[in-house]
Amino acid sequence: MLPLAQIVAVAENGVIGKDQSLPWHLSSDLKRFRTLTWGRPVLMGRRTFLSIGRPLPGRISVVLTSDRDFQPEGGVRVGHDLGEALTLAEQAALELGAEDIMVIGGQRVFAETLPLADTIHLTRVHATPAGDVVLPPFDPAEWREVEREGPIQGPKDDYPFTYITLTRA
Repeated sequence: MLPLAQIVAVAENGVIGKDQSLPWHLSSDLKRFRTLTWGRPVLMGRRTFLSIGRPLPGRISVVLTSDRDFQPEGGVRVGHDLGEALTLAEQAALELGAEDIMVIGGQRVFAETLPLADTIHLTRVHATPAGDVVLPPFDPAEWREVEREGPIQGPKDDYPFTYITLTRA
């Protein structure tokens, strides 16, 4: 299996979403997200896909959903269980010449893929916004910090944040 990397922005209180959206606007982080995911398959849940509203350019979208009637347009691939979704993502990676698969959310997909993930690209948002979706907990002892940058806050960022890259210990 190809390496699996999760990419997630999470607030100090664990919040990652609110009302099918992000509870902040971080232009700088969106640019980093694009850079890290470009040319790779992106694995996400149905609600995350619907919140984005379209397939992401320069990537192949793989959606994990139990909804057998879900049939998005635009070349999106749909897996109805994690194994099927990972197989589709691996096929997409081969087509793209990518060396890994990026997991971009949401909560359930992060929880299901965490035991398989090799890397977490974490953006720690230095705020405590209200939200209705939180990042599933992970054991810090299983991870090693290999990179940290920040705090950063660009002119179009609602809050300061820190980039942290973790690899499985």
